[in-house]
Amino acid sequence: MENNKINFIELQATDLKEIKKFYGNAFGWTFTDYGDTYCDFHGAGISGGFTKTNKVTTGGTLVVLYHKDLSIAIENVKKNGGKIAVDIFSFPGGRRFEFIDPNGNKLAIWSDK
Repeated sequence: MENNKINFIELQATDLKEIKKFYGNAFGWTFTDYGDTYCDFHGAGISGGFTKTNKVTTGGTLVVLYHKDLSIAIENVKKNGGKIAVDIFSFPGGRRFEFIDPNGNKLAIWSDK
């Protein structure tokens, strides 16, 4: 591991079973459970986990995933229970959309295509 590099991202979830189903089906992530209140996720390009909480709070940080085809990504989010917060829009260098997962976390997906 390198000093001063992002190494891990931790997200919140009120229902770990539901959140694993969403990210597993929508993005193909896999999980390692550590008791009833925590699981790591794998396949996201960075190490991370979900911690069980009574209420999901959001802050100023936005986690952004990449997908080469936003039309596939947005359909995967919708059909697995995610809600689109900001529809696909263009910006210098690409396009992206933002979504809310079934537990209330806000993320985005971008593409350079």
